[in-house]
Amino acid sequence: MKESEKNRVVVTKKYDDKLGPDVDQDRVAPAGEGLLGKGSSRRDFVGFLALGGAFLAACQTQAPQQGVHLTPGPRQAPDGRPLKAGLIGCGGRGTGAAGDFLDAGPNLSITALADVFPDRLERCRQVLKEKRGVEVADDRCFVGFDAYLKLLETDVDMVIQATPPHFRPEHFRAAVEARKHVFMEKPLAVDPVGVRSVLETAERAEALGLRVVTGTQYRHQKSYIETYNRIMDGGIGDLMYARGYSLRGQLWYRLPEEGWSEMEAMLRDWVNWNWLSGDHIVEQYIHGLDILFWFTGEFPAKANGVGGRARRVTGDQYDFFSVDYEAPSGRHMHGMSRQIDGCTNNISDWVVGTKGYTNCRDTIFDHDGNVVWKYEPPQQEEDNSPYVQEHIDLVTAIRLEQPINEAATTAHSTLAAIMARESAYTGLEVTWDELMQSDMRLGPTTYEFGPVDIEKRVPVPGIQKEA
Repeated sequence: MKESEKNRVVVTKKYDDKLGPDVDQDRVAPAGEGLLGKGSSRRDFVGFLALGGAFLAACQTQAPQQGVHLTPGPRQAPDGRPLKAGLIGCGGRGTGAAGDFLDAGPNLSITALADVFPDRLERCRQVLKEKRGVEVADDRCFVGFDAYLKLLETDVDMVIQATPPHFRPEHFRAAVEARKHVFMEKPLAVDPVGVRSVLETAERAEALGLRVVTGTQYRHQKSYIETYNRIMDGGIGDLMYARGYSLRGQLWYRLPEEGWSEMEAMLRDWVNWNWLSGDHIVEQYIHGLDILFWFTGEFPAKANGVGGRARRVTGDQYDFFSVDYEAPSGRHMHGMSRQIDGCTNNISDWVVGTKGYTNCRDTIFDHDGNVVWKYEPPQQEEDNSPYVQEHIDLVTAIRLEQPINEAATTAHSTLAAIMARESAYTGLEVTWDELMQSDMRLGPTTYEFGPVDIEKRVPVPGIQKEA
């Protein structure tokens, strides 16, 4: 790349959203201070069916079968040839994921780092050195919009992708084309164009024999797996409906600082911008929604959602959502998410059947509220952290040459979360088929440290009634 182009990347291909990485995970200013913009540009949802039949809708049903059990992964990945990983996105989650990978088993190392910000990379590098005894050489540290491409040119066996979700589709595509195994954080996209890109790349990864694990860690947690197995054995009878909650306090945010361009300010405050994170119902609540889809065995056919903004300080997102999903079977699922301090919190997921109900995590109740089964770990043995277990399962699959590819399933859960967001933003019912055919793509097409060429506004549903 020419010196004059070092801090500039232009999208030239269908899915080239070339930019990295994760930024600060710490809230650095109290609520109520400052406002960076009034919203981010996005296509109007009405009339967005532009792709026609160019892409077939993905299957909406996971079809769990009665009596078919899932097997929890091993407590530690087996030994084998050394595996080198490169980290793309050196923020808090990326640094944490690097540590989780190192804890997965023997002969594992982090040998390359990539981030758009040098301070984020250096902070991660220092943590790895001080807490893990891992030193990453200067010539294996890459900074800039094309840093991930430089990392992929090294001899790493796999990559850990922990950038803001907007960039996941392109980074995933590039990693698979470079023949690297992949761990990538959820969600996998922020818009339908990105979801379809991930689905295409997932097929390519499978054809190449690459292993892919995503950040939906509860699917790797033993208590959830054992509870799921009980449900498949008829533990709550026939499934009727599901509901979930992600009601929590405000996340972190960053106010712009002197000398920052608009692009830098947005990247350092990425979790509050729709084009970067997908809004919190996509970036955070995908965990709970994914559990509901997993346990019921269906992705929704349509969504009716509401939401609003009350206290967010920066960005263009909502503070709360409530969505009703209807599955192809006619079964309904309801989800609520909120990020506001000083409110009643509730983070839980529930699936109800004809004989009882479950919290999905570890317990089955009858309809009178009596516990009829509760998961207990093996005696004198604690279960692994699910954040480590997902890396154990990936490393195990690589070393034993077992197939694993979670990209398509998590892409479908991502799309369902986007359905809810778009329904709340517009006030319209949104269907799975509409979204799978949509040409909606969020964010700019040119990435450089300067102004961000998008409209900045908070979405408002419906139309204004005339007096």
